Amino acid sequence: MQPTLRSLVQHSALKLTVLTGAGHLDAAVRWAQVSELEDPVPYLDGGELLLVTAMKLDAEDPHAMRRYVRRLTRAGVVGLGFAAGVNYAHVPDALVEAAREEDFPLLEVPRRTPFIAITKAVSAAIAAEQYRSVTAGFEAQRDLTRAALAAEGPAALLGRLATHVRGWAALFDVSGALVATAPAWAARRAVRLTGDVERLRDRPAPASAVVSVPHPADGGSADDRVELQSIGSGGRIRAVLAVGTSAPPGTAERYAVNSAIALLTLTTERSRALREAEQRLGGAVLRMLMAKEAEHARAVAGTLYGELLDAPLRLAVAESPGPAHGPGTEALSALADAVEAAAARSGESVLAVPDGPRLVLLAADGGAAIAACAERARSTGSPGGAGEDSQTALAVGVSAPTGITGAATAFKQAEQALSVARRRGANLVEHEEMAAGSVLPLLADDAVRAFADGMLRPLREHDASGRGDLVASLRAWLSRHGQWDAAAADLGVHRHTLRYRMRRVEEILGRSLDDPDVRMELWLALKATHAPTPPDAR
Repeated sequence: MQPTLRSLVQHSALKLTVLTGAGHLDAAVRWAQVSELEDPVPYLDGGELLLVTAMKLDAEDPHAMRRYVRRLTRAGVVGLGFAAGVNYAHVPDALVEAAREEDFPLLEVPRRTPFIAITKAVSAAIAAEQYRSVTAGFEAQRDLTRAALAAEGPAALLGRLATHVRGWAALFDVSGALVATAPAWAARRAVRLTGDVERLRDRPAPASAVVSVPHPADGGSADDRVELQSIGSGGRIRAVLAVGTSAPPGTAERYAVNSAIALLTLTTERSRALREAEQRLGGAVLRMLMAKEAEHARAVAGTLYGELLDAPLRLAVAESPGPAHGPGTEALSALADAVEAAAARSGESVLAVPDGPRLVLLAADGGAAIAACAERARSTGSPGGAGEDSQTALAVGVSAPTGITGAATAFKQAEQALSVARRRGANLVEHEEMAAGSVLPLLADDAVRAFADGMLRPLREHDASGRGDLVASLRAWLSRHGQWDAAAADLGVHRHTLRYRMRRVEEILGRSLDDPDVRMELWLALKATHAPTPPDAR
């Protein structure tokens, strides 16, 4: 154990005598330092046992001794060893009284005990403690390695880590959700760290932070000191480890924490490699589904995706406008992480396959994975906006629910919904919205507007000259399905006037209104030039 004043006093060879401060003998001694300076504080680091012979001290002056002891106390010196029989036969009363006023440990060192003996005793005890800490650290490393290889996975490792640090441990996934804790009661404290975990997650890896967590509700009397450590390599955070203790970890505990970080990082990266292999297998399964080879896909997948291929499912296609190998790729990767983490927490299976600059998801209808996809998409910037936020924005199209045999159709639906989301500048569009809604929002495309403006421009130029109102007359006539009397009544003109205007429309456009295709194009042109801007594009 680390040397203390008490262990030095109890050392039979040193023969030290306690004169004052007997209540503070359990203070740890970081070093034994000899100094005869009147003010040794600038050369001290705190935690020392200071050894003096009072060669340059006026140890019989009460005022000088009060100042001297007060400086030592404020500098963090844990005790003063005074050599009796060198410059003073006994420890001067002025020094004893000054130490007593400050309740500061003052030890009398007999003449036959050289200072070097005290220094050696402290050094030996420190070396023994360091050896014990290193040995305990290596044992913790072996113990944690065995736990990491256990079937329980991270939960077993966290349990052993909590034992070694005499505290608790928790693991958060990349979305900030709590994955596991040890002991179980620590979950009540770990959930209070969500905000701190999210802030750490947004920093470049490796990252760490120290925070305090109060816990009076579950029987604690003081705050826990919690270290947050990022898990992952390559500059990207994959998870966050939280370690809660009542005091800063010692050498052995630090070995245990560092070992846990290394093992969790290795486990995470191995999981990433396995996930990449699963993605390649998932890509093959998806291609089979697109080729309508459902039974072959089921045979290749085996039990890898659980009951996903047997349940109603949805297919989603996501993309980001950010450049390749940059913010866009990172946004899609973060989406995959969030979806897979949500699926894991709810016990679902999900198939996430990178498809060039896009990400394809196959997930259970109404499950946590689809909900996480929608939440993640809506939390990003607008795909049609400007600035840095648009570089990490997501546009997602989601199919209608289907079975495994309808996966190819679902993929087309998701692509159609994605195309609409892209045109609207929306983060998420579901296929049901397109089927249940109006076609008019689809006319907001710039190319459609340009076509409409070009078709109607001759009529508008005619109206601008003050020679009639052909555009309004055409709209009224088309809205009444070519019924002259009803359209004329809407305009407040005679039906012969309306007939004349429609002949002028035909003459100006060079097209016959008897052709249903012409009537359809004109009606769409009229609607396109008055189509409202979709709410998502504002």
